[in-house]
Amino acid sequence: MTGLTGQDGGYLAEQLVAAGDVVHGVVSSAQDPDGVPGHLRDLGDALVVHEADLRDLTALTALVDDVEPDRLFNLAGMSSVAASWEDPVGALEVNARPVLGLLEHLHRRSERGAPPTRFVQASSAEVFAGCGRTPIDESCPVTPLNPYGSAKALAHQSVGMYRARGLHASSLVLFNHESPRRPTRFVTRKITAGVAAIAAGRADRLTLGNLAVHRDWGWAPDYTRAMVLAAAAATPDDYVVATGRAHSLFDLVETAFAQVGITDWRPYVVSDAALIRPADAEVLVGDSTRLRTRLGWAPTVDFDGMVAAMVAADVAALADELPG
Repeated sequence: MTGLTGQDGGYLAEQLVAAGDVVHGVVSSAQDPDGVPGHLRDLGDALVVHEADLRDLTALTALVDDVEPDRLFNLAGMSSVAASWEDPVGALEVNARPVLGLLEHLHRRSERGAPPTRFVQASSAEVFAGCGRTPIDESCPVTPLNPYGSAKALAHQSVGMYRARGLHASSLVLFNHESPRRPTRFVTRKITAGVAAIAAGRADRLTLGNLAVHRDWGWAPDYTRAMVLAAAAATPDDYVVATGRAHSLFDLVETAFAQVGITDWRPYVVSDAALIRPADAEVLVGDSTRLRTRLGWAPTVDFDGMVAAMVAADVAALADELPG
């Protein structure tokens, strides 16, 4: 799998190892392979770490030839919409080009009679952000609204092309999914970490952008479980992974403050127009009927449970930092 040290990579690796698999995880060439997070080190010999740059297709394809995986999960890449506006070409380089290169390599391997490899792409709801209807399902037209979505759209469509050429290739259209492992540069963890800091008296305000934005937020381990199901399915396809319920950032802020006993939270929240993204979809909510009916998937943690787990983890982390 690529993207081993990201939020989803960790949960997916844990789930695969629990099922008895040996996981070969790719980390960036700029990252210390021995510096993987503790939850990954706990996997012991069931996890083999490899170093490769996503932009180095020669290294990636050589690794595929060396490992000969039965499944290949592509989770790596630029994961921030905001970052993609700062580097649109970079988003294409790491979110689309490696996917096309890996798919072509797997296709050539299959033509040579190599053991088959099933491919799972971590796609995104941003691929369909401008489709104009809600909830979004797999039949929605591909209409990205930002460089991140555009790069993911190319990768998503490439999966379909190579599936038509005979590869077992599935694209998982992941709607927003969160956990305590989400980096604090993402607004959800910015909120839960900020609320924990305010409750601990270590901060007095939380600066945010547009609180009216609605997203379909789910629990990250539920979404990586969908990847496992797609890889094991008899027939490959595209699958929307979503809860089917949208909440606003306002809801997330209110729920997070409630977890620390603060009901009058408005004095702590400041709005900054500079944090509002250009061309951001106001509402993104998904319809996961295909995934639920075909593969038996269902979310296990709801919105309130997700926020509660994130706040609790941030509160505990701050407590561990305090002396005594």
